[in-house]
Amino acid sequence: MSMPFRPGRARRALAVTSLAAAASLALTGCLASDREEGGSGEAAAGDVDGTFVFAASSDPKSLDPAFAQDGESFRVSRQIFEGLVGVQEGSAEPEPLLAESWEQSEDGRTYTFQLKDGVTFHDGTTFDAEAVCANFDRWYNFEGLLQSENMAYYYGSLFKGFADSPEQAIYAGCEATGEQEAEVTLNKPFAGFIAALSLPAFAMQSPTALEEYGADTAGGTAESPELSEYAQGHPVGTGPFRFESWDVGNQVVLSAYEDYWGEQGQVTDVIFRIIDDPQARRQALESGSVDGYDLVAPADTQALQDGGYNVVTRDPFTILYLGFNQAQEELADPQVRQAIAHAIDKEALVSQTLPEGTTVATQFIPESVNGYNEDVTQYEYDPERARQLLEEAGYADGLELDFSYPTGVSRPYMPNPEQTFTTLTAQLEEVGITVNPQPDKWSPDYLDRVNGTSDHDLHLLGWTGDYNDTDNFVGVFFGQEKPEFGFDDPELFQALADARELTSVEEQTPVYEEINDQIMQKLPAVPLANPAPSLAFDARVESYPVSPVNDEVFNRIQLSE
Repeated sequence: MSMPFRPGRARRALAVTSLAAAASLALTGCLASDREEGGSGEAAAGDVDGTFVFAASSDPKSLDPAFAQDGESFRVSRQIFEGLVGVQEGSAEPEPLLAESWEQSEDGRTYTFQLKDGVTFHDGTTFDAEAVCANFDRWYNFEGLLQSENMAYYYGSLFKGFADSPEQAIYAGCEATGEQEAEVTLNKPFAGFIAALSLPAFAMQSPTALEEYGADTAGGTAESPELSEYAQGHPVGTGPFRFESWDVGNQVVLSAYEDYWGEQGQVTDVIFRIIDDPQARRQALESGSVDGYDLVAPADTQALQDGGYNVVTRDPFTILYLGFNQAQEELADPQVRQAIAHAIDKEALVSQTLPEGTTVATQFIPESVNGYNEDVTQYEYDPERARQLLEEAGYADGLELDFSYPTGVSRPYMPNPEQTFTTLTAQLEEVGITVNPQPDKWSPDYLDRVNGTSDHDLHLLGWTGDYNDTDNFVGVFFGQEKPEFGFDDPELFQALADARELTSVEEQTPVYEEINDQIMQKLPAVPLANPAPSLAFDARVESYPVSPVNDEVFNRIQLSE
């Protein structure tokens, strides 16, 4: 297919040269390099333009991944930082990264990591066992503001306690038992420990830089924290790209780290250009001012492909659901919740509103996650059964419910909320449920309403899995009492807590299968779909390391020009 001429490319090249900076992105299939040691060091062979520009939907919230939880922060972090554990290319399965191997004790409480040798941080300091323990001890010793959900969200959620609350803490300690051997001890088993370490929040950072730039001196409040000097402009990791600059509201610039231990690849510079409007991101690609962008609108896919652009789809590792707030009288009735579930035609919803590659959801985890239950309780599309259940619940004449949905946002699990809302509304009204639309701007209005108050009935929300662990889905949703769902189920909460502390994934499998069925019987929400997010790239991008958990590092991109 011939490519249309795009004069924007020449303008972009000139602008990038003046910045001495860079960019990112591209297509399907995965580069064959496995971050092997001894990379070629030849970053941009021949006449390949090694500068890549990626259109980001927002600024990163923090350049310190320990204090981040959003996708745009982690997209940048994955270029700069690496953890002990990575994920297999194209999947969500954990594999060695900075740790070459590890051993787990029989009681599931001690992990001994053999570390990769010859690795340096971007400031020239050595990555070794002392650096590993410095990072673990840093997280454990967060105090005050640093422990808040807006700061150390992932450490607090997964490791439960800090040094000032050792009785709750899963982490017990770390010891450098050799120059390249670190032993991490837990207070209790945590079967998801290895998979969790693939999160950017647990990436290895230079202890020297953390201290020099006051990484733990954040100010402000728990609701509105202020970033440290380190988190604003001095992140130092071991990854293939090092930080150059951050012009807030405009762009983040990275450059290839010349002493990177692994494959350097073709990309020499990366620019994350901040473009918050989805239509503007598409226009930037078409004008040649960016090389690619994420979260392509389903309606744009065919037109982009027809225009010669490369559109790639991640394997579904998401869940979109219709939530019920059981604090509202009508939704506290299981027959009403079951009626709503039977009223929904998921197949029609997927075909009409969600990207190609999306699958219908039967439970709250994707099929690739441990504990997926083929025999889970289901509620088939059956409008007549829905009407019957409503009559039995005392709503023979129908009922009226508020339906909250977000505006002005596109999420991997919910690319077009308004369209999803419209389709579901028509299906509910067919069985006698009158919907009162409750639109809200995504942040902070919608999230505050759904997650922080009881002022909602039905709502749309979802999740993109961070790593391959069942607790990262059902534990997040249903592991404790939350305003979002308005129900208190100590039996379910305890079952999830117990499953989390089993010593191996194999032990967890039948337990999670049972829990997933229990959840569907209780029906605190209706799982709708596992959407497949799409990205679009310029034709010069021949291969892009697409990942279901967004572990997409740009040294693995292949370019043709």
